[in-house]
Amino acid sequence: MTMNDRYASIEPARAEIDRLDGPTVIEFGTSWCGYCQAAQPLLATAFAERPEVRHVKIEDGKGRPLGRSFRVTLWPTLVFLSNGREVVRLVRPGDANAIRQALAQIGAAD
Repeated sequence: MTMNDRYASIEPARAEIDRLDGPTVIEFGTSWCGYCQAAQPLLATAFAERPEVRHVKIEDGKGRPLGRSFRVTLWPTLVFLSNGREVVRLVRPGDANAIRQALAQIGAAD
């Protein structure tokens, strides 16, 4: 698997996310968000080292049920899951090392 470069406008149901096997990162944001744009090179660097991690990129906004179910309030919010269970989250990550550390936590939790 590789890092997704586009936000999906159609989001999966929360039940689908909860059933995912293995390490997964859900990225909530939008293509026009400056913070989201700034995070993309950091994500690319971290994900290049962890190709086995599933990356689900979801376009978020007012009234979007998946983001609300995760209580997302700022973008980007990265939710790191192991077998559908949240292990850690990062909000507006500022460096690739923080993302690497979070990825290591979901790798260790499998």
